[in-house]
Amino acid sequence: MTEQLPPGSWPWLHIVARWVGRWIFRAPYRLRVRGRERVPRTGPVVVVVNHSTMLDGPITLGMLGRPAVFLIKQEMFRGLLGVLLLRIGQISISRESPGREPLMSAVRILRAGGLIAVFPEGHRGAGKVTEASNGAAWLARTAGAQVLPIAVRGTLRGPGQRGLGRRIDVLVGKPFEPAERRGRAGLAEATEQIRAALADLVTELDLVRDGRDGGRGTEGKWENTGE
Repeated sequence: MTEQLPPGSWPWLHIVARWVGRWIFRAPYRLRVRGRERVPRTGPVVVVVNHSTMLDGPITLGMLGRPAVFLIKQEMFRGLLGVLLLRIGQISISRESPGREPLMSAVRILRAGGLIAVFPEGHRGAGKVTEASNGAAWLARTAGAQVLPIAVRGTLRGPGQRGLGRRIDVLVGKPFEPAERRGRAGLAEATEQIRAALADLVTELDLVRDGRDGGRGTEGKWENTGE
């Protein structure tokens, strides 16, 4: 496990953080997960998650079932929170200029068979994934990793919604290999492939949540309801 976390992290604290992420949200929210069996148990994986609020990361960390290292904006690494993020094995990265060191740290973790999680939108928003940075595609192509899209909905409080007790849904998509064509054009193609896969998954989850999927639903059953 130590090879799948950055230097300076505390593996035991990472395990605690995963446990907290899985269970702490069950009481205040109606948390449901579908497709957890799609998470590869071993091997290098780049997880891409849509981003609406600060809850998306901890919830995803808790449901993956294996060590996960998130690339998190450097503004979060301040004070006690920053120390905690480093100790549980998360990587600080600049959104404007990622830099070589954090990216190569992520590549080393992937090549050791680890899992890196990325918010490809680069910022919190409506979570529709209308744009994406090329970081996830670059990591997956460089390290020979699969890409796993995960959609999270319900963390952003809508008009008239209560703060606690609302439903939060997590839908895990199917892992896939990004486009392999070399050069900038290949990287752009892989980035759009990843963006589209995540955006489609978010749309699929929205249809299920709104009851507009014709009753078909998505594959598998909801679990970990917390109700």
